[in-house]
Amino acid sequence: MADRHYILDVSAILDMWLDADVENNPTARLLEDAEVAGAKLWVGASALNTLDFVAVRRLKDLGAEPETARATVQQLMQQLLERVAVLSLPGHEQAALYAEARDFEDAQIAAGARSLRGGRVAIVTLDATFDTLGECEAMQPSEALARLQPATNATDAAIPFIDLAAQQRRIRPEIERRIETVLRHGKYIMGPEVGELEERLAAYTGSKHCISVSSGTDSLLIAMMALGIGRGDEVITTPFTFIATGEMIALLGAKPVFVDIDPATYNIAPENIEAAISPKTRAIMPVSLYGQCADFDAINAIAEKHGLPVIEDGAQSFGATYKGRKSCALSTLGSTSFFPSKPLGGYGDGGALFTDDDHLAKAMREIRVHGQDRRYHHPVIGVNGRMDTLQAAIVLPKLEVFPEEVHLRQQAGERYNQLLLATDGHGQTRMEEQEPNIGVHPCSSVAITPFTAPGCTHVYAQYTLRVQDREAVQARLQQAGIPTAVHYPVPLYRQPAFADLGYAPEAFPNAEEASEQVMSLPMHPYITESEQQAVINALLAG
Repeated sequence: MADRHYILDVSAILDMWLDADVENNPTARLLEDAEVAGAKLWVGASALNTLDFVAVRRLKDLGAEPETARATVQQLMQQLLERVAVLSLPGHEQAALYAEARDFEDAQIAAGARSLRGGRVAIVTLDATFDTLGECEAMQPSEALARLQPATNATDAAIPFIDLAAQQRRIRPEIERRIETVLRHGKYIMGPEVGELEERLAAYTGSKHCISVSSGTDSLLIAMMALGIGRGDEVITTPFTFIATGEMIALLGAKPVFVDIDPATYNIAPENIEAAISPKTRAIMPVSLYGQCADFDAINAIAEKHGLPVIEDGAQSFGATYKGRKSCALSTLGSTSFFPSKPLGGYGDGGALFTDDDHLAKAMREIRVHGQDRRYHHPVIGVNGRMDTLQAAIVLPKLEVFPEEVHLRQQAGERYNQLLLATDGHGQTRMEEQEPNIGVHPCSSVAITPFTAPGCTHVYAQYTLRVQDREAVQARLQQAGIPTAVHYPVPLYRQPAFADLGYAPEAFPNAEEASEQVMSLPMHPYITESEQQAVINALLAG
């Protein structure tokens, strides 16, 4: 298996720069082959000045004019930094680190390796005495190159279900800069980063107001509190979702009224909603599941007819669009989550609410700070629902790359579809006729692929298939080193917490069938085509 992280030492880089046969230099070949093999190359930030100084001196010793030597090294440095990432030193335990070190610069590079996750770490060096402090292995460039073999199947390299480390490697310097700024100004609650994030999220969705909150779950609670929902009221929602949706309704003393889902999109079926409306109904709460928006034109039309607000639970669909409009800006209120595995996730809990209604925005801002409209004045009962400044500081750099990541997710989802529908991994066509009970779902002989409704885009928070004999399929994939997940095996009406509502599973045939068949495959913006091919090969191997 290839090491996931190679840190290039000054000695290895200088050897490459000064080698007359650079094409065959092992460090140069490492630079060429790393990406194909799924490895990441780094250079220590503390090594850059040393590299610059020594390289200029060596070129001058070889007869280059000072200005020529300087220009040559600048060009070489620029080319290098286009191929590698810069590894900074964690800002802790430095005194102890220096006390133990034989070589301070070596120790800084080795300590920086502590921040790397997702595989083995190796220092690539010509220095036989490189001081790794026991943090990682040191090896010659030729040895590193010999280990750098591309993964050929699922057992050659671990395929993560969600790869947060890949994203972090891309934006870590900006995350660290943002966190450092918060640590310096010390405004840990409702600091300036919170306001900045709200402004940028509102602009991204096209909403007039964004109110950041402490979690996606709290966002649902605060939205319903702002609408005055309470004991004895009813809220219509889907039973095929995470418990937080129904849980927050019940927490307020209201009753979740479940209606069945559309079998193709897994979202609430609009045609089932109107029959569930009663004099006690106070809101409709669709969930935009797996990364695709519910049918909001139809839902909003029903809500308008009956004078009801609509709350979109967009925890999984942030970044998706419905007829050209962004998720969370499709109804009275939109809600999302920044849980780490969500399309736009932080490094802890967080969430946001969206609305164009000034009155509701004001109410939600007050509710999230204990019902306070000014210091020590509380017109209403609220909650402690603020988003931490540090989480806002982390989400901001992620928002910078989010549009590209949405595109990468969509590419990966479509690639899965093509791989599954077009081939069995050996060039044989697997596509069959569509099953009549699935409607417009395309399907292969082993799985039903995700369906994207007309006018919608999908962000694939999960890439979710329908399979027969799910446990056997999961076991086969697990044996091949492929992680899977099931969202959700138990519909809410069958959860013990809602047993007193008296729902019969027979009333929800689509949710029942989905709960028995859905299975999600590894999915994230940075999944590679070779990883996806390995997943599909394992899936179709049965």
